[in-house]
Amino acid sequence: MEILTLTNLAMTTIMIGTPIVVLLLIYSRNTRQSHHSLLRNHPILGVFRYLIEKVGPEFRFYITDGDNEGKPLSRAHFTSIIMAAKYCKSIVGFGSKRDFVKPGLYLGNALFPRQQDEVHVDNHEPIDSIKFVVDAEGVFTRNEHREPVQLQRWLLPEDEAIVVGANRRQPFVTRSWFGCSAMSYGALGSRAHETINRGIAMTGAGWHNTGEGGVSPYHLTGADVIAQIGSGKFGFRTLDGAFDEDEFVAKANLPQVKAFELKLAQGAKIKGGHLEADKVTPEIAKIRGVAPWTRIDSPNRFDEFNDVPSLVAFVARLQELGGKPVGIKVVIGTDLSLEELAAYMAKTGQGPDFITVDGGEGGSGATYREMADTMGLPIDSGIIIADDTLRKYGVRDRVKLFASGKLHSADQICIALALGADCVNIARGFMIATGCIMTEKCHTGKCPVGVATTDPKYEDALVVDEKKYRVANYIATVRAGCYSLAAACGLDSPTRFNRSHVVFKDAAFRVTRADVLFPLPAENSTGSESSETFVSKPATPVETPVGG
Repeated sequence: MEILTLTNLAMTTIMIGTPIVVLLLIYSRNTRQSHHSLLRNHPILGVFRYLIEKVGPEFRFYITDGDNEGKPLSRAHFTSIIMAAKYCKSIVGFGSKRDFVKPGLYLGNALFPRQQDEVHVDNHEPIDSIKFVVDAEGVFTRNEHREPVQLQRWLLPEDEAIVVGANRRQPFVTRSWFGCSAMSYGALGSRAHETINRGIAMTGAGWHNTGEGGVSPYHLTGADVIAQIGSGKFGFRTLDGAFDEDEFVAKANLPQVKAFELKLAQGAKIKGGHLEADKVTPEIAKIRGVAPWTRIDSPNRFDEFNDVPSLVAFVARLQELGGKPVGIKVVIGTDLSLEELAAYMAKTGQGPDFITVDGGEGGSGATYREMADTMGLPIDSGIIIADDTLRKYGVRDRVKLFASGKLHSADQICIALALGADCVNIARGFMIATGCIMTEKCHTGKCPVGVATTDPKYEDALVVDEKKYRVANYIATVRAGCYSLAAACGLDSPTRFNRSHVVFKDAAFRVTRADVLFPLPAENSTGSESSETFVSKPATPVETPVGG
């Protein structure tokens, strides 16, 4: 009994004494240091300031921010992606959480919507996938199980497929109107890229843009690929950094690679890309053609061209070498952004096969705040300007427009298509479907869920054979949503949307259709040499649109 009492006394002394010793050590360390004034004056309480700063993003996202307030992505949007990826659902209860008082864009529903058997879709072959089913949910627990599920693919019919680069020897033909936006191997890890690629392949259509880090083995596991070439020319360069035509031809000969994209700029940063040294593993260095464990900063622009004529000449050279479509990625800064390019295309008959317009709100990884906040117009403005400019010079029929910039849900995609896009690129949606929880550690290499990292310790958290189903579920659910919205607007396909199907409600509750706010320009009004008259997306009247 006496021994037991002494043991209890010792344990109590340790339990009380240990925190006191820890506090004394913290007090001593903080009062002696010289670089934090707060900690010198408040050696104990000051620690909580840095603790709150450390967990601030997570704290705000889960507790203090409203469902629609979080940036860069709100909790409502984040949750909608998770629901689609894990549970194949897009249903909400008790109504929308959108603030209907604020100005915004809406889709104009038709008085007589289409029936499901009236839409033009190919659902003949299902997707064999796996979804989660919730068994019971408590305050701190959620019991759920996985079960097989067959999903419809929601593909465009073969005769309505989108054709990019129709004049090339090998055009890119796709039966999906959205795919994965550019994210490099290095910015995202190998497992994340393999997950995305295999998930897209399961759905039968779509594409996986490699980003400027080159074509890796993880991009070649089944899905169509758009190979991006940045100003650093990673994966397409000689040892001294010059463009390597032999490497380009080798990539063009890969059957999975369907097109190439020259990245002139992206919404996150209107300059060359950046990758921290600790992300440049020997494998990534070999793919990119650089030294391992060295920081990579791409030049602000390509050395191979510095004006519109030299850009178009470079594009033409690649079109001839590879025989596949070649496009450019740009950020629209003003209404004059594409004027010179469109005029030159009309004059010469040459130019890119597609243009990716990235909005200033884009950027799924690391970026520079001074650029992210103030450079580059939002995607809705950018796509209207690009569409109008190409039409004005009579070259819209030769160019497909891809829109990117926080477009991850069916309604956002349909609005972008209506405003002028032919296709949509999604980055954050695919990251979240793969497991991203938005800890904002993309640039550190310490992504806790193994998405934006190349560190094997963190990558081990991501299981490809589980997450690939989430990617496929996300794609199928969003495609179904797009067809549902098209039918509600009286259309037989999402590719039929145009500006007459979008309305803008201002702060005074006045409503104006987008085709009234932004009427299509008269083609060839500048006297360009092209004599063709073409409207790539004819304005199909919508029956009694909202506010019409």
